Amino acid sequence: MDSSSLFSDRLKPPVFPGPFGLVIFDCDGVLIDSEIISARVLMQALKDEGVDVNFAYFKANFLGRSFPKVAASVRSDFQVQLHESFEADYRRNLLEAFDRELKPVPGIFDVLGNLGCAACVATSSSPPRAAHSLALTGLADYFPDAVFTASLVQNGKPAPDLFLHAAKAFDVAPEACLVIEDSYPGLVAAKAAGMQVAHFVGGSHLDASDAAKAPVTPPVPFFKTWDVFFDMAPHLRKRDA
Repeated sequence: MDSSSLFSDRLKPPVFPGPFGLVIFDCDGVLIDSEIISARVLMQALKDEGVDVNFAYFKANFLGRSFPKVAASVRSDFQVQLHESFEADYRRNLLEAFDRELKPVPGIFDVLGNLGCAACVATSSSPPRAAHSLALTGLADYFPDAVFTASLVQNGKPAPDLFLHAAKAFDVAPEACLVIEDSYPGLVAAKAAGMQVAHFVGGSHLDASDAAKAPVTPPVPFFKTWDVFFDMAPHLRKRDA
């Protein structure tokens, strides 16, 4: 079965009957089209350290993980000692690239503006990076006091801790939460939290073939454009929208 037929077969609305009390959005690659920028900046930073990885390696090993986990993985897998200012330099260069290039994912404003239940962000990004990204793209006002980062929990994705923390903050049961994720660790984390989850593959870094490779059983529904979101969960649209 090719990717196009897999896409159509797994997206027969309504995919999520609900009911839901909370939609949890990952940030990078879901709300903002940032991962392609992050990959370029990180791969160049690593190359400067003598570590040459390609984009496929980035997606398989770094996507959806917090920077401390990425750095620990690099040190272990490549047996290198990253220089003392590596993280600070990477974060500075990344934010500068975001200032020049970062855009929201097309269609996300229509979804957020018409969403009929509570929503929040649960991201592996650092608090400063998440705040900067959401403000820069005009998304911050949709999530007042509702941005949760991996720094708030002991174990980041693929552990369920961050999603469970978000659900508890909204006093919503895990089974009444819908998670939208782009990364494999995020999908695994949402499943482990006992939540419904959809794989968004509409960022510049992914396509339908990435959904077919997702390490979750049974496979989760995936979608490529935000204009089908309310077809997947029509009850989540505001009644007057």
